[in-house]
Amino acid sequence: MNADAQTRFTETPRVRRKLRQEALAQWIFATMAAAMIVPLLLIVGYLVVRAAPSLSLEFILDVPRRGMTDGGIWPALIGTIYLVFLSLAVSAPVGILAAVYLNEYAQDNWFNRLINLAVINLAGVPSIVHALFGLGAFVYAARFGYSIIAASLTLAIMTLPVIIASTREALASVPRPFREACWNVGATRWQTIRAVVLPNSVSGILTGVILQVSRAAGETAPVMFTGAVFFKAVQRGDLLPYYLDEQCMALSMHLYTISTQVPGVKESIPFATAVVLLGLVLTVNAAAIALRVRLRSRKKW
Repeated sequence: MNADAQTRFTETPRVRRKLRQEALAQWIFATMAAAMIVPLLLIVGYLVVRAAPSLSLEFILDVPRRGMTDGGIWPALIGTIYLVFLSLAVSAPVGILAAVYLNEYAQDNWFNRLINLAVINLAGVPSIVHALFGLGAFVYAARFGYSIIAASLTLAIMTLPVIIASTREALASVPRPFREACWNVGATRWQTIRAVVLPNSVSGILTGVILQVSRAAGETAPVMFTGAVFFKAVQRGDLLPYYLDEQCMALSMHLYTISTQVPGVKESIPFATAVVLLGLVLTVNAAAIALRVRLRSRKKW
């Protein structure tokens, strides 16, 4: 009996072959992951090393001086924060409500399928096309002029498809029995969405918001055509330096400007500007991810 048991649990050639295949697959996937992560770490490390001579709190809080060849990036940093959060204030509510309609209310007909196709296609439109649209629609047609409002609305239109798509996926991930249980006790469709569907999909909705923040902070063409300016005089440390109908500086355009248009810039300043822009995006993303993880941990399914 013991001999039979020992024979039964001995690895056969087929089992050993499958184990080798599994180990090979794990090695291939680990190599692919390293091929994506290692270059990213090398790039970030290179930027930090090159930025080190200028990177400091003083650099962040100071204003550009000596024809933008020296000083800091405070006006551009505050301008980027204005643009990102104003565009988020527009695109997030509109995108979430549009996704709720498309996923919860819209019927499967040709018109709604056309809307879905338009959303998908809009996500693939190059940013320069959005910039030209914002120039025509908000700067000229709506008569906002070159301003923070025009630039923020352009960024909102550009990032809207991402929020709609990610929100729809999050809403669709909520099991249908949750909805049916609410309907069976007499809840209306909107009560079900408000009390059950949205709370259980909020972590997925934040994914679209995270992507929106990352893209809006790094875009140059839309803000260059609609609201960003080469230079704006701002007081050091001023938290409210701009009015919404004014133009502002932005980190992405400032980085482009000092890298290509301003001679005599200290070599480390463009790298320090890039590191601050990257740090701003990572900080906002980290906060959103932490909130998403906390909300997801409350799920009971």
